[in-house]
Amino acid sequence: SRTIPADQINLRLILVSGKTKEFLFSPSESAGDIAQFVFDNWPHEWADEGVSKAEILRLIYHGRFLHGNVTLGALGLPTGKTCVMHLVPRENLPEPNSQDQRQKSKGGTSSCCSASCSIL
Repeated sequence: SRTIPADQINLRLILVSGKTKEFLFSPSESAGDIAQFVFDNWPHEWADEGVSKAEILRLIYHGRFLHGNVTLGALGLPTGKTCVMHLVPRENLPEPNSQDQRQKSKGGTSSCCSASCSIL
């Protein structure tokens, strides 16, 4: 495994298809920055899953959609380590008032992945 700089976070992004790719980011970078960076540096092995614009790339962390302005540091991600997130194309984020729904469904299995497959 490669060495991760002490001041950066190694993000392992997982697509709906299960393909993964790792990117290094600093704690000050936001979910929106990451989506833009990944879009601009789209891995060639993901070519058949490209999206038309960075704005529809969403990060999911622990089953929750991250809003574009939340930074990795604000999520409390440890630097020098690998963190895993899902990357899904999605036009609109769920309404904030579905928060309590999400708390209820937090029983171990995250429903995010199966939900995002059904909109294909």
